[in-house]
Amino acid sequence: MTRVFVLWDDSHLWGLLVLRSLRALGVPHGILRAHDIAEGALSGKPEAFGPSHGGSAISGGGEAHAQHPSLLIVPGGWARGRALRLGEAGLAAIREFVARGGNYLGFCGGAGLALTSPRPGESLNLCPWGRMGFAGRLQHFLSGDVRLGLNAGAGDDLILPGAAETLAQVWWPAQFAPPPRAANDGVIVLARYAGLGPDFWVADLDLSRFPDEALNDWENLYGLQVRPNFLAGRPAVISGRFGQGRYVLSYPHLETPDSPQANAWLAHLLCGLAADDCPGDTRIPAWKVGQEPALWADPALLEAKAALKEAIGVGQEHLLLFWRNPWLLGWRRGVPGPGINSVYALVCEALECPPPAPGSPAQTFWDAHAADFARLATLFCKGLSGLLLAERLDMTVRQTPGVDGADDMFSKNLRDMRAALFGPPPGAGGICGQMLGLLEDLCAGLWDTTAR
Repeated sequence: MTRVFVLWDDSHLWGLLVLRSLRALGVPHGILRAHDIAEGALSGKPEAFGPSHGGSAISGGGEAHAQHPSLLIVPGGWARGRALRLGEAGLAAIREFVARGGNYLGFCGGAGLALTSPRPGESLNLCPWGRMGFAGRLQHFLSGDVRLGLNAGAGDDLILPGAAETLAQVWWPAQFAPPPRAANDGVIVLARYAGLGPDFWVADLDLSRFPDEALNDWENLYGLQVRPNFLAGRPAVISGRFGQGRYVLSYPHLETPDSPQANAWLAHLLCGLAADDCPGDTRIPAWKVGQEPALWADPALLEAKAALKEAIGVGQEHLLLFWRNPWLLGWRRGVPGPGINSVYALVCEALECPPPAPGSPAQTFWDAHAADFARLATLFCKGLSGLLLAERLDMTVRQTPGVDGADDMFSKNLRDMRAALFGPPPGAGGICGQMLGLLEDLCAGLWDTTAR
């Protein structure tokens, strides 16, 4: 019986990280869409599952019948956008699920969704803590390895046994906002930030490549705090109870591929939160996005993959994009790298699934939408190449003395191009958002028909 489910809507790249980690760890799992949850999937109602609802997928065998999940995993992504997608009914259903004894595991944006917000309808309010704002924009653009000090004295069975510290990864995290003074709110800090690891970046600056003398000079001469010293001692992973259930909220991405220490803690958490589905392994292998063989030779997807690779190549040639690691793009500050990364990863994921069976819901969906996707992909890839070239020219013109109006010559045009392709941040909109929506629906159907 599948007892572990992943909320798939608006998860994009981060949802793939969670799903690939569950596959690697051998944990049977399924996916749920926001409308599934609003219609009762977490209560085990059979009418909330099935092809008529377009995308509840059970992975690892079994059919979608009445069952009672024990764990809902919510990946990273834009918390507010996901709350809007869930709506009042979906948010209430998750709260009821946890109150009845279900467990909730949220990473990054999934952690933020569970916090308390002063704005109605934007969070689950499972945890009484809120989200901390940022004193400076650079404080938000943090990514890479961090050391986590584990709170062994918490007496919680979710702490990784036998370790005082572990290495994990953050990808542009927010921060928890605990109450101003100690309060008996039931929140347990499982781990705090204890320092930086070997591969840590602030925006597009790899701190390991800058000597301490240079960083000290920047701070003394310009008052610019590049090193995230503010992180030290702050909560990174927390847990608590809501009704009869538990939540674990982690801004570090313990599901990051090829991160043995973080992966081991994830496996331990899964065993504690979904005891019937303890992982058989504790290591998530490296993910080389786009380098696995294509099992489905779909023309629209193959053409999109080739065009995306070409556009990414334009960005690499002009020093705007680079592969940070085998699954994650890096980008110069201001370039909309996350959307590019997510579209490319989802296209590759769809191609690496076995072809949908003739007449299956996935094939019926793609028959109806492949032509529209191909049109959007053509527009997106051409527009993306143009945007990247314009960004490169803008960098040069802004640094060229004597060019009248250099500071705002391209500003409006670049803003308009970005908005058309990617929509306003932090969500994924524009043509990119339309493509991601189609790819999310397609992948949900492919996983359903392939029983992955």
